[in-house]
Amino acid sequence: MVKRLKIVAVVLVLLLSLAGCKGDGEKTVAPAQKPVAASGKEIKHPGEKIKIGFSMDTLLEERWLKDRDLFKKAVEGMGAECEVMAANGDDALQISQAETLISHGIDLLVVVPHNAEATAAIVNKAHQAGIKVIAYDRLVKNADLDLYISFDNEEVGELQAKEITKRVPKGRYVYIGGAITDNNAHLFKKGVFNVLQPLIDKGDIQIVYDQWSKDWTPANALVNMREALKATHNQIDAVISANDATAGGVVQALDEQGLAGKIPVAGQDAELAAVQRIVQGTQTMTVYKPIKSLTIEAASLAVRMAKGEKIDTHKKVNNGKIEVPSVLLSPIAVDRNNIDSTVIAEGYHSREDVYRK
Repeated sequence: MVKRLKIVAVVLVLLLSLAGCKGDGEKTVAPAQKPVAASGKEIKHPGEKIKIGFSMDTLLEERWLKDRDLFKKAVEGMGAECEVMAANGDDALQISQAETLISHGIDLLVVVPHNAEATAAIVNKAHQAGIKVIAYDRLVKNADLDLYISFDNEEVGELQAKEITKRVPKGRYVYIGGAITDNNAHLFKKGVFNVLQPLIDKGDIQIVYDQWSKDWTPANALVNMREALKATHNQIDAVISANDATAGGVVQALDEQGLAGKIPVAGQDAELAAVQRIVQGTQTMTVYKPIKSLTIEAASLAVRMAKGEKIDTHKKVNNGKIEVPSVLLSPIAVDRNNIDSTVIAEGYHSREDVYRK
């Protein structure tokens, strides 16, 4: 009996030891974990492609479609991958999309914020995952942002005001702003009033209407401009609009009153419709921000930062929390006299499209 018990015990030990082995005789092991850095971010294997996430506010405007296509092309031209998501003005969706991009294993996140304040949550979530964040064209407020790249947006507003005051040095002005949630809208307006305020103080210029346009939409700008015309009984001498989309709404309202082409209108972004309006004479000027230069520079910085390179900048912009290292490019004022030598010469728009030939 004792002998039998010993045999059973031996068999049990053998069975238990075999339980830790596969049928082919190989031992079972836990799946290998990818190596991670101290930040918690996965370490890429040599030769594995860098992946850049691009979280965009919207693709509902012509300008942003160009940004997306040119940025993606530039990133891929540098041997990296690019994944793009657009929230079309929905703050909660943009945050959710950023979380999705982070979960997809991106190495760096580039953000065009819809809401400068709300997007701080995206920066925080990315940093928790060990991912750096670049604000593209629009600043993210109150966050430990790693880099900001844009045009000098105060200069954009200054260019608008300088061009219009050349034509109307004295008179009744309307200002149609952009989205109050967008930091750029505030910078554009600041630039405009840098130029206008001394003339306002002298009594040469009077601001008879000043209103933001929700989400930058032409429809909201149209409502604002109709209100301005009604409140002033059409007694307006000049209009400065925060961008070309809002300028489109302004021109429509003026046209309803038979005033299109009679009152100078400024915009910015050099959208095709705006450049066509300049040729037609219903919009006075726009501001051209060479998007190709912006996208190439942003793509280069993004890939270099994703590889761990240190980026040195000569400028800083305060976002309410820190002095953000910044790269600011120069914009160009465009009117009927230099369309050919700017937007057409650089291939931003074709001559056929601009002149509708």
